[in-house]
Amino acid sequence: MSKKKKEDLAAPGSPAWMATFSDLMNLLLCFFVLLFSMSSVDAKKFDEVAASFSQTFSIFEAGATAIGDGILISNGVSQLNELDKYINSTGKTAESEQDVDVFEEFEEKKLSESEELAEKVEEALAEDGNQHEGDISVDFTSQYVSLTLNGAFLFDSGSDQLKEEALPLLDKVGMILVRYAESTIEIEGHTDNVPISNSKFANNDVLSSFRALSVFDYFMSTTSLEPSVLKHSGRGEHIPIADNTTPEGRAQNRRVEIKIYTELSGY
Repeated sequence: MSKKKKEDLAAPGSPAWMATFSDLMNLLLCFFVLLFSMSSVDAKKFDEVAASFSQTFSIFEAGATAIGDGILISNGVSQLNELDKYINSTGKTAESEQDVDVFEEFEEKKLSESEELAEKVEEALAEDGNQHEGDISVDFTSQYVSLTLNGAFLFDSGSDQLKEEALPLLDKVGMILVRYAESTIEIEGHTDNVPISNSKFANNDVLSSFRALSVFDYFMSTTSLEPSVLKHSGRGEHIPIADNTTPEGRAQNRRVEIKIYTELSGY
């Protein structure tokens, strides 16, 4: 019986040509390093080449370089505290003087509109001879005109039921809202900080919400105002306008505020 030939086994290690190729690459690397070490670099040409690459691959508009033509960035993060100074020197301020002027002019226009509306409201309230003076006051901001009604005049202590004697004043206010309100109307209920807890009201937040809702319901039943423009909310004791440590201050804090937002308020 003839013996089978043994299969040729692969030589251990890498092929012989790979060792020769590696030696060649190492020699070439050493050769170019030697050439570079013996050469002199023209700094001006080097900067031109670097600038060319920077403009070609820049992510800024129109091939621009980094902030300040690369000065701030290339000099390190420590230079970033000069960013505001650089931006101001280029005229690219975060908020230009022109923008500020436009904003101030718009604010003045909004304030003037609120002041004009407040005057109309005060004139309408004075038509009855100021018989409710002390029960209602008028103020305004650049956003709205506010009518503040005395809470003790509107409600008995711990109640959300409107008093009969308060209805004529609410009728007057409702007429003013129909006549002058051209945007959102917000009814806010406010209380003092004396705790309340009974079968109907768990705390001042609930009481203030029910009082605002009572005024809202009254306007819905007596005026032609659209429900979509009326909002009501209870603010409880959290936005006092006077000192809650005195009886007089607590009386001022028990109130209902009706805010008539102007058209320019954007509310």
